[in-house]
Amino acid sequence: MEKPAGGGARAWSFRIRYSFSRSRSHFVRLGLGRVPLAEIAPLLYPFCMTTHRFIATKWHNTLGTHPPAITIASGDIVITETIDAHGIDKDGKERAPEPNPMNGPIFVTGAEPGDALRVEILRMTPIRATGWTRGALAANVVDPEFVRGLPPRDKISWRIDRQGLTTALDPAVPGLEDFVLPLEPMIGCFGVAPAIGQALSTDTSAENGGNMDYRGFCPGATVWFPVAAPGALFFLGDCHAAQGDGEIVGTGIETCFEVEVRLTVEKSRNLTWPRGENATDIFSVGNARPLDQALQHATTDMFNWLTGEFGLSPAAASHLMGQVVRYDVGNVFDPAYTMVCRIEKKWLPKR
Repeated sequence: MEKPAGGGARAWSFRIRYSFSRSRSHFVRLGLGRVPLAEIAPLLYPFCMTTHRFIATKWHNTLGTHPPAITIASGDIVITETIDAHGIDKDGKERAPEPNPMNGPIFVTGAEPGDALRVEILRMTPIRATGWTRGALAANVVDPEFVRGLPPRDKISWRIDRQGLTTALDPAVPGLEDFVLPLEPMIGCFGVAPAIGQALSTDTSAENGGNMDYRGFCPGATVWFPVAAPGALFFLGDCHAAQGDGEIVGTGIETCFEVEVRLTVEKSRNLTWPRGENATDIFSVGNARPLDQALQHATTDMFNWLTGEFGLSPAAASHLMGQVVRYDVGNVFDPAYTMVCRIEKKWLPKR
């Protein structure tokens, strides 16, 4: 190791005289000895990982044990272009049938059942100047007697300004002539292959993720999925330019993105449900119908997270959750609903 003159802790650099290797004892052999991998992994990541440009040629309407489209190492970055929920690409060409065709699966070397796949959403760049939504609220989110008075569920166009990063109805409707939204990119459907060889429709969601339509799945977020199949088999698609909570018209603003993610295996994490974090919060995700069952899954998983990895007693976790939990609504349109149990990091004990 060399420390440049005047350098502080962040200025340390490493002279690696031999190519390093990861051993079962989790040490890296450097020119001056063996150093715990955990201490220097953040410094080594830029030199170890590979960035893959994954150009999909086949898409899937289920998350399952399909043959891998690409194989990567843990910690690698994948950049890929998605198509929209109806299978239309950035050039307006239909490439796959609906619903929500997925890029993938991506096989991550070393992932085994019982592990977790960490997905860091690094970037989402819009690559199409148009998007679309449905023109009316979904029938299941209003009172039954109100349904017949809803407008038609036509396909409505939106204009996307990729330089100004805004979106607006095209054409505008009366009363909303000045309605312009900032782009708030999010991933509507993503996850890993489910357990016991199942193949679950991209219309729905479960323990493996899927069509959750949660606005928190956006750039800057990290999401963990429970691995149930060798290689994890990660899928990605159905990206939105913006969306309200619940996806209550049955769509977000459906369009195409170039998405950049980093995929990392975390051994023996043994998750049951997806978990996530961003700069300010941690959150647990539950997917089920009815909605109260999804809430139960998310709440139970947060309780297990606090009493497990954060070391709180059941009493302490109950007190904390009882006063600082916030609930977010993901998808309430599709076969399974999504509820998110969220806690600000400022309330968490130090680990």
